[in-house]
Amino acid sequence: MMTSDRTRELIDSITAEYRRYKKLGEGAFAQLTDEELSRAAPDDNSVATIVWHIAGNLKSRFTDFQTTDGEKPWRNRDEEFFERTVSRSALLEKWEEGWRSVFAALDALTDDNLNDVITIRQQPLAIHQALHRSMAHTSYHVGQIVYVAKAFRGAAWRSLSIPKGASASFMAGVDPMQRSANRS
Repeated sequence: MMTSDRTRELIDSITAEYRRYKKLGEGAFAQLTDEELSRAAPDDNSVATIVWHIAGNLKSRFTDFQTTDGEKPWRNRDEEFFERTVSRSALLEKWEEGWRSVFAALDALTDDNLNDVITIRQQPLAIHQALHRSMAHTSYHVGQIVYVAKAFRGAAWRSLSIPKGASASFMAGVDPMQRSANRS
């Protein structure tokens, strides 16, 4: 049994990972022009299209998270993939709409809820399974956003993690205690 001071240890870890992916997406948006946000990569989706899909998925999955099926009847998944031209402010509002849903749902959970059962598309899943599934799906699409943004920026791209060829200098600047804590 978990102690009371650890009732959100796993949920907080999952929340932190969602926040990390949210920040990665926003780092990519910041490097794009307004026009590039709506421009599709060759044979692919635009950043705006991917944002619409992430937001639609998160809002559907996490609205009334513990009490209704994660695939809401009001969601039109196919429409999320329509080409669209949007302003930066509209894109950011849609992005925030999805994230508000996930963070509100996570705020309501404790680690004791992780084995509770919810449904997605009528498939029963323990909450921990649903969260892992959603994290994988979201990180996959945020990776697409970063990839598209990097392709548009080319040599002007500013790395959102450790830049190519800079691992040794990065590691030299990291507190050794932090490095060993990350290995466990």
